[in-house]
Amino acid sequence: MKTFTTSVPGLSRRDASLDWLQMLTGAGLILFMWCHMLLVSSVVISPSIMNAIANFFEATYMAQVGGPLIFLTFLVHFVLAARKIPFRAEGQITIWQHAKMLKHRDTWLWIVQAGTAMIILILGAIHMWVVLNDLPITAAKSAARMQHFWWFVFYMILLPCVELHVSVGFYRIAVKWGFVKSEGRKGFKLFETSLFTIFMVIGVITLIRFVTLG
Repeated sequence: MKTFTTSVPGLSRRDASLDWLQMLTGAGLILFMWCHMLLVSSVVISPSIMNAIANFFEATYMAQVGGPLIFLTFLVHFVLAARKIPFRAEGQITIWQHAKMLKHRDTWLWIVQAGTAMIILILGAIHMWVVLNDLPITAAKSAARMQHFWWFVFYMILLPCVELHVSVGFYRIAVKWGFVKSEGRKGFKLFETSLFTIFMVIGVITLIRFVTLG
C-alpha cells in the first residue's frame, strides 16, 4: 500500500517582512493624510492660519525634506501592495467573480482599496509633483489652482478615492494584524465609516472654501 504525502512550503520570512513593511508604510501614510487634511482645512478658519502653518514647515525644511520622503513612502507602499493585485484581465475577472459569489463585505473592501489605489497612484503623484515644484505652499496658490474647472474636478475625484483608501486601509490593518478581534469588527466598522464621513465632509468644505477664496 502506497502512502502519499504532501509538502507544504514553509512561511517565507521575506514575504512576512514585506507585509510588515507594507503595513508600516500604510500606517504612516494614513497618519500623514489625516494630519494633512486637518492642516489644509485650517483655511476654512482663516487663510492666514494655513499660511502660518505652511511657513513653519518651510522655515524648518520639513516641506523640502518631508515632501520627497512622503512621495518615496507612497511609491514604496504601492510597489509592496502591488504584489497582491492582479494586473491581468483574467485575474481581475476571477477576483470579481469570487467577490460576487462570496458576498463578503471585507472582500469588497479589498477590491475598493485596490481600485482606488490605481487612481491615487496617478492623481496623487500629479498632485505631489505640482505642489513640490511650486513651494512655498500658500492658500492663494491652492485657491488659484482649485478655481480652475479641471483642477476642481481633479480634486473632487482624488478626495473620495483617498478617503476611501485610507478608511479601508485603517480597517484592514486593524483586522489583519489582530488589533481588532472578530467580536469587535461590527463596532470598528461603524467607527471607520464615521471617520470616512467626517474627513469627507471636512474635505468638501475645504475645497469649497478654496473655490470661494478671493
